[in-house]
Amino acid sequence: MSEPMPARPLSTPLRPSACPGLLRIVPALDGGICRIKLAGGVITAAQAKAVAGAAERYAGGLIEATNRGNLQIRGIGADHNGLIATLLDAGLGPSHPAGDDVRNLMLSPTAGVDPQQLFDTRPLARLILDSLENHPGFHDLSPKFALSLDGGEGLVMLEHPHDLWLSAMQVNGEMLLGFGFAGCPASHSPVGAVPLDRGHELVIAVLELFLAAAKAEHTRMRHLLADMSVSEFLGALSARLTVAARTDQRITTWRRPPIQPNGHIGLYPQAETALVAVGAVVPLGRLNPSMLSRVADLSVELGDGTLSMTPWQSLMLRNVALDNAAQVLEGLQDAGLIVSAEQSLGQLIACTGSAACAKGLADTKSDALKLASDLRPARPVHVSGCIRSCAAAHIAPVTLLAVSSGRYDLYFRHADQPGFGELRGRDLTIEAVGVQLNADSRSNTDD
Repeated sequence: MSEPMPARPLSTPLRPSACPGLLRIVPALDGGICRIKLAGGVITAAQAKAVAGAAERYAGGLIEATNRGNLQIRGIGADHNGLIATLLDAGLGPSHPAGDDVRNLMLSPTAGVDPQQLFDTRPLARLILDSLENHPGFHDLSPKFALSLDGGEGLVMLEHPHDLWLSAMQVNGEMLLGFGFAGCPASHSPVGAVPLDRGHELVIAVLELFLAAAKAEHTRMRHLLADMSVSEFLGALSARLTVAARTDQRITTWRRPPIQPNGHIGLYPQAETALVAVGAVVPLGRLNPSMLSRVADLSVELGDGTLSMTPWQSLMLRNVALDNAAQVLEGLQDAGLIVSAEQSLGQLIACTGSAACAKGLADTKSDALKLASDLRPARPVHVSGCIRSCAAAHIAPVTLLAVSSGRYDLYFRHADQPGFGELRGRDLTIEAVGVQLNADSRSNTDD
């Protein structure tokens, strides 16, 4: 076994964070938390088995799928170095120890195989990730500073806000990469665009300019843009680019087409018609070692030997022969995952809650299970133990915000209302929430 990298950064970061990483295990009520950042959300079957084994040996056997397509292990005991060494030996660590925190680049879980993609994002993603890990200056970025790269796929998370988002677009037959700051393609138009072959240069220029202009308290792009206008930032950015970004009206009024809801559950077509991707939801974002190992075996037997984790707290097996798709669905269901969007539990998101988080006001996981048994029909609901909304980076159609043990305020997303949206009920029991949501479903078919 190789010598593990240090469990803490080699030097004090400019923008420290309490976020867990692979090399920084942070405490919680149920033990330590280790977050494993996956390149493009992809993990090999052998690596998944290593995660399962590490969770069983060094922790309480609890593995979580995150809303950024990563994995994390909870309930870690005293042997942090043993856990870290196991994960590093499996090739899950960064190429540079100080680069672990900043490997925050989200792709589509079907990148490279999606029939609707405008280009394969994976080569550009590899260049960006290599720069994030090995450019010394970028190690001063906050661990929360995040990027997304959208290649036009039919299955991609468009709602999560990112410090820098990139979206493929075609204008008069020309392929461009639109970009925006402190937002997301679902809600915003690009502020500019560059030719596709200048995408890596653009990312480097944006990050270097951010670090040059930002003060230590500017941990995110939105903080900097509160003191520096977007037009000022773009003006400074132009001096760092070899080809000027286009900012004409065709760029700044372009909007990204939406995706089909629930495409990550069940069968999803691939560009090669004889192959499909098969997706399944991780119930409330939690796996045990046996579940993860069984899915890893299934990926070897009937897929391409990899698992693609998604930002919907689900996973996909890609490059499955169409003739084997039903067998894969059955195997995923037998492993304990949810393979139908009609199952209420597959539509629910819940944070760790009071059972393992000191800030949680209610046992959100248990309450979500109760709610799932009552909801008819299934609908997307986020159950949050506190105002921080850790489990969902976007605003869900329905949010339950805990106010005390077993009691919640009920919000419906509303375009004209800030935060979680329109308040529909105060201090409700989980049973009362179910009654109100079922009544709403019968009287209103709108999202």
